[in-house]
Amino acid sequence: MKSNGCLSIFPTQMAITKRIKFFLPPPLPISNKEKNIRRVGFLLLLSLSVAFIFLSPIFHSQNPIKITTKHDFNQSNHLSTHQMEEETCDLFMGRWVPDPNGPSYTNWSCLTIPDSKNCAKFGRKDKGFLNWRWKPNGCDLPMFEPKSFLSIVRGKKLAFIGDSVARNQMESLLCLLSQEEIPTNIYKDTEDRFRTWYFPSYNFTLVVLWSKFLVLGIERVTNGTLSGVFDLHTDKIDVKWSEKIPDIDYAVISAGHWFFRPLYLYESEKLIGCVFCNDPNITDLGLGFTFRMIFRTALKHINGCKGCGGLVTLVRTYSPAHFEHGSWNTGGRCNRTSPISESEVNLKGGEDDFRKIQVEEVERVKIRKKGNKRYGVLEVTKAMLMRADGHPGCHWDNQWMEGYNDCVHWCLPGPIDMWNDLLLGMLKRESSL
Repeated sequence: MKSNGCLSIFPTQMAITKRIKFFLPPPLPISNKEKNIRRVGFLLLLSLSVAFIFLSPIFHSQNPIKITTKHDFNQSNHLSTHQMEEETCDLFMGRWVPDPNGPSYTNWSCLTIPDSKNCAKFGRKDKGFLNWRWKPNGCDLPMFEPKSFLSIVRGKKLAFIGDSVARNQMESLLCLLSQEEIPTNIYKDTEDRFRTWYFPSYNFTLVVLWSKFLVLGIERVTNGTLSGVFDLHTDKIDVKWSEKIPDIDYAVISAGHWFFRPLYLYESEKLIGCVFCNDPNITDLGLGFTFRMIFRTALKHINGCKGCGGLVTLVRTYSPAHFEHGSWNTGGRCNRTSPISESEVNLKGGEDDFRKIQVEEVERVKIRKKGNKRYGVLEVTKAMLMRADGHPGCHWDNQWMEGYNDCVHWCLPGPIDMWNDLLLGMLKRESSL
């Protein structure tokens, strides 16, 4: 017999009853009516005792059933207001604040970091650039939650479409998601530009689709050698990525850094101008015009895609480079170890002009939206203008470009991880609609 809990109560009560009966005189004779009355009374008393035994743990529990008070209602309203602030605040306007916790993965815990972004492996000693987080004005941007992200995209396919900076974001996301599940590498082309990773527990596919310009660009060949000069057809989409989008649920598209070279621009097969061509007989239409035309063409193609269903397309805004004391091929470098303050950066320069063009083109396609496609802007330009400390610089596997600093791409881990914090924040909002 147990000596504690509800079961021990019954033998103790029986023993007490026996002792009481031992000292009482013999009972007097009673009538049947009195017997019935006593029997009913005994049953009532027994019912009350049993009820007390089973209900007493509730009244004496350290966690009783909570009665909501007026104060609790006020607190609940406060939490709802806080959640509303998080859902409506501008994630892209804010500042970098110190974060002693640092990133959620390291150069050694993520096995998929390529040598071109593995700054610690190639000699970068300072760690201070890792101890910052993005703080939007009016709310907090939570640290990336891989389980939450994978739950949202369960059964879906997400593609990063663009150049090597688009791939850089994919590589960051791969490290962040690998904390929850190690993905399977299911496809790599011969040039390692088209990659596919699969997360079996969530039936989620992550893809990178390489495209220098998003539109058709053909490099000119001079005497059998690639010239670095391109014929850019601003009204023709690059089919290498466009043919894949009917199978995509989420697309993050971007471009920019390949435009800083001689380009001859075509529309309807006719030469309409150039960029950086230095040809007196051809009008230099400028980077802004070119930038606008290629995003307009890309978004127009997505909007007209009949097999794209409810495709969600996010345009990631221009990612600034930070070459100082020269350009990429004239000794330019980026060896800062902490962020630049907002007052030090030019937030109204060419980079922000590119950002504005991208935002305007997304707004333009929203007005012309077909079907249940959705569009948004993943704005990183302003935040990244302050992160000149986040590039590999000379700390990368540059055996093929010895002596050149990389001030375009971003170290892993590093400030580019914030792009995926923002991406998760946007997907949370989108999935709640």
